Amino acid sequence: MNNMVQKRDDFLGQDFSDLDLLQTIKQKILISLKNHWEGLSVFLKFPGVPMDNNAGERSIRNPVTGRKNYYGSGSIWSSELAAMMFSIFQTMKLWNLNCNHWLRLYLIQCANNNGKAPADLSSFLPWKMDKDRLHKLSKPLNTS
Repeated sequence: MNNMVQKRDDFLGQDFSDLDLLQTIKQKILISLKNHWEGLSVFLKFPGVPMDNNAGERSIRNPVTGRKNYYGSGSIWSSELAAMMFSIFQTMKLWNLNCNHWLRLYLIQCANNNGKAPADLSSFLPWKMDKDRLHKLSKPLNTS
């Protein structure tokens, strides 16, 4: 890495008064590289940080590709609803919960509460659930 930094800095130390277009483009790229070097090389100091953002990009693939197919794609309320639902489902996925099971129980609770959200949401928040409920909600709902 030090060799790369040295070559970048050597190039940027040159006289740029008579650069051609390709050299000017190179200069802009290297200036950007220098300005963002700390963020671009963070994975070296912290091995748990991935070198790329592929997982993050894949996690939003469905919402991005489907956005024109969702009900009222041009309306603000539907885009806000879609964003909330994707956020909720991603949280369920991260906690290894079955989204269908969780959503069905939540909607049943809303129906039992005259169509309103339950006053106490703690039984639906994975970080507040006990191990038994987490295990139960990780399985498909037994509807028989």
